[in-house]
Amino acid sequence: MNSRNPVSVAAITTQFLQRPGLSPATVKSYESTLLPFLAEYGSFAIEILTRQTVSEYLNGLTQISYTTHHRHQSIIQALFNFAVEQGYVAHNPIARLKRRKPDASKGEHSTDTIIRYLTPDQLVVLYGAVQSDLRMNAIVHLLHRTGARIAEILALDLKNVNLAQQKFQVIGKGNRQRWCYYSDDAAQALADYFKYERHSTHTALFTAQQPFTKEVSRLHYRTVHDRWTELIAPASELADIRMHDLRHTFATERVGLISLEELRALMGHQKIETTLRYQKVTSQRAEIAAKRAFNSLKNAE
Repeated sequence: MNSRNPVSVAAITTQFLQRPGLSPATVKSYESTLLPFLAEYGSFAIEILTRQTVSEYLNGLTQISYTTHHRHQSIIQALFNFAVEQGYVAHNPIARLKRRKPDASKGEHSTDTIIRYLTPDQLVVLYGAVQSDLRMNAIVHLLHRTGARIAEILALDLKNVNLAQQKFQVIGKGNRQRWCYYSDDAAQALADYFKYERHSTHTALFTAQQPFTKEVSRLHYRTVHDRWTELIAPASELADIRMHDLRHTFATERVGLISLEELRALMGHQKIETTLRYQKVTSQRAEIAAKRAFNSLKNAE
């Protein structure tokens, strides 16, 4: 941690909101979420806020829905991650803090979706949220378009990717190798990342540079996760969405379009039973399919 004088939560928040690249809408969303937190703890030195203190604050937000509560927690967590990056605190006090569950007494219910995937509307919001971050935009495109796991993508070296044929080979669970194929929009996202952000001095496909030492290394999962959390936090539509849900989205989009054996090969599943889970149509997906059918019938008439 930096040997600086104690800095208030309000001062760190100001720096957090003034970072380059944040859209006005994102800043406004962050401000509205952080104002109640600042009203209570803005004058405190950020380094004295403990896990218990922040947890008690979050637990006191009983007047908001659980999805809004998740957004509050995500943004406050992003604020502390920023403080860690800047050297004001040694660690994030609420790292890996469990999120609030739906309260049935308030009419809150979690989805009945067995496999969590993104709807078309959520995908539009997600791509909009990550568009300004070229590295994250490329990662999201690869996760969604290939069905690969985030760990598999982060383990790739540039030499592992066949740019001409838009494919790469990964080693998945059980040490099983498989090919992953990506689309034209993913190829464009990669090209933009290569041109403007990737560090050519390292072999890794996705690289990172330390802000102080300038050392270039392979991008770590924790860095990706923190950035993901920060980028999607302003969008209530993406509350509770995980990077791994893009793998499920890839699979659910292909059910009925390719055979189960083909899908099994693309996903790298050891057992066909795992692939069969994607055949189960949830009430949410059934509603989308029904609306499409109604529209098709109406147009046919």
